[in-house]
Amino acid sequence: MAEKIHPAGKPAGAPAPTTNLIFPATKPLLHSTTRPVYRPQPRRTHRRSFCCSICLYLTVTIIILILIAAVAGGVTYVIYRPHRPMFSISQLHVTQFNLTSSNKLTTKFNLTVTVHNPNKKILLYYDRVIISFKSHGVNVGDGNIPAFVSPKKNTTALRTVVSLTGQTVDDINLKFDFKNKKSVDLKTQMDTKVKVKIGSLKTKKLTIRVTCDGIKVPVGKTAAATVASGGGKCKVDVRIKIWKWTV
Repeated sequence: MAEKIHPAGKPAGAPAPTTNLIFPATKPLLHSTTRPVYRPQPRRTHRRSFCCSICLYLTVTIIILILIAAVAGGVTYVIYRPHRPMFSISQLHVTQFNLTSSNKLTTKFNLTVTVHNPNKKILLYYDRVIISFKSHGVNVGDGNIPAFVSPKKNTTALRTVVSLTGQTVDDINLKFDFKNKKSVDLKTQMDTKVKVKIGSLKTKKLTIRVTCDGIKVPVGKTAAATVASGGGKCKVDVRIKIWKWTV
């Protein structure tokens, strides 16, 4: 009897079939792998709160300092009643004011400036005063007054010479006045710095500008020792410099 042959079976103890693996993993497999969903973490606000606190503190501090300065200024004003100094041109003798045919201007003035300190409890210390004379915007003389002290409730007379030699003049209006008028309008400008002393306290120097208008001076060779008229009182402006600007 013929023996029946069966297909070869799996050997005993053989491992179970496994799924085919591909190594290394390809890009499609990598992208198909499940990844956790990104959830942004809430930002911490303690840094923002700290900055807000600093800004609030600085703002309150600045406001308090401004209030203190305002109160101190008000008390100082009530106690000392500060007033601006008063300047005036008391005398102006024109010894020379000539324009030659070649448009060369030569001038010489003997100037007396009166400075009055109306304050009862404030002493004023002035630096050197720079003086310039102008007519139609053209410079017609320069000079200066040395530094001086203006005592309380005191009037000080200051004398100096303002002159100009051989400056070329191209201004048509000034030439016209020389040829057709007996006098020309003159504007005086004085620049200086002043330090204020209140009791034992001295402030920093303040820049002031003094302008005097309405002065008429005679022209020609016969103008020696002639007193100009219309000087009167002058305007005093305190000039404060803020960074690059002066107000």
